Amino acid sequence: MSETAAVMTFHPQPQAGEPRPWAFPAPDRGTLGNGLTVLTSHRPGQQVVAVEVLLDAPLDAEPEGLDGVGTIMARALSEGTEQHTAEEFAAELERCGATLDAHADHPGVRVSLEVPASRLDKALALLAEALLTPAFPEDEIKRLVANRLDEIPHELANPARRAAMALSKELFAPELRCSRPRQGTEETVRRIDAAAVRAFYRAHVRPSTATAVVVGDLTGIDLPRLLDDTLGGWSGSAAKPRPRPAITSDDTARVVIVDRPGAVQTQLLIGRTGADRHDPVWAARVIGTYCLGGTLTSRLDRVLREEKGYTYGVRAFGQVLLGSADGTGAALLGISGSVATEVTGPALADTWQVIRTLGEGGLTDEERDVAVQNLVGVAPLRYETSAAVAATLTDQVEQQLPDDYQAKLYARLAATGTVEATAAVVNAFPLDRLVVVLVGDASVIAGPVGELGIGPVNIIT
Repeated sequence: MSETAAVMTFHPQPQAGEPRPWAFPAPDRGTLGNGLTVLTSHRPGQQVVAVEVLLDAPLDAEPEGLDGVGTIMARALSEGTEQHTAEEFAAELERCGATLDAHADHPGVRVSLEVPASRLDKALALLAEALLTPAFPEDEIKRLVANRLDEIPHELANPARRAAMALSKELFAPELRCSRPRQGTEETVRRIDAAAVRAFYRAHVRPSTATAVVVGDLTGIDLPRLLDDTLGGWSGSAAKPRPRPAITSDDTARVVIVDRPGAVQTQLLIGRTGADRHDPVWAARVIGTYCLGGTLTSRLDRVLREEKGYTYGVRAFGQVLLGSADGTGAALLGISGSVATEVTGPALADTWQVIRTLGEGGLTDEERDVAVQNLVGVAPLRYETSAAVAATLTDQVEQQLPDDYQAKLYARLAATGTVEATAAVVNAFPLDRLVVVLVGDASVIAGPVGELGIGPVNIIT
């Protein structure tokens, strides 16, 4: 090597720094003069502002026989106003670089706006226009109803959607709105017209029962003035108190097979209801459920996917149906996945054995630690966008939770012990209180499933 050859210098490998403390952002809460509740969260650097408006127009308020009117109303909010036709309104949104979406669910209707911070004033004016002066034109409502009717056959043909519909019908009494499809059936949607949509709007859309959530970089933005100039012009009478019906369910162990002759796979959905996020057990149940079926390394996946090859994946979950501070809310606790038709019986048997083994031996400390690391450690990444923060803050309002709930939840998750998590997940999935829905070929799967003795078998079409 020549004397002029470069001398190689080796530098030590960079080491990770100390983790910085992180907490879910706490919002500032206020109220406009018209009674609209406002939550704001300043997120420096987030140049796309997310706005969510929660309307107290729950599905259980839909008139009898008009299931789906909430969905049609939500979709129609941006389909023409007193100032703009549907095409003009869409063009105005595009000029702002904004997107506006709305959907109806059991707790109410959510309207979501995303827009660059530099154009927030114009986009808020359009949002206010949609909420304050929707036209609900006859032709647009007819088109939305026709579109919805076109969607229904596809939903019925989707095994996962069909299983969810069947489970809701099995768990809940017919008079409870959550027993029926959220977006209505063919029979009820056909009855919806512009008059029904306008009546639902007049009855339930008002500022005194609504909440607006605004998240993003608000530097240099006079948000109070913008809100007063836009949503502050919304008027409406005070709402009469309307009690929420308590969600009760029947989780007597049984099996329902939705017959799909010739199906090569069986869609399975196992479920029951449990307490919502107001219950102190929620955090422990989140950890335990994650260990049972929340990831590719969970117990269910290790057995059904890796060892037996029955499936591409099985998931256990807890999903809030309706959150309520008075104890009338509920969450759906479930296990879902799809397996080859010929192994439906063995797959269910192994699922029961996994849960039984978990109850007998408990979770390991390693499983608990991995769950905490994955659920808590990645939390900052989950909330990198304004939209993610706004959606979670709106969830809290929707479920009647305090503003600091999410921040405290991560502390509770981190403090949850292995024994506590084990008890929570075992209590969530008692083997003698599970409703099993199978969408598949009944002629092949009914016999083997019946032999398992996990509950009486009923076949429907």
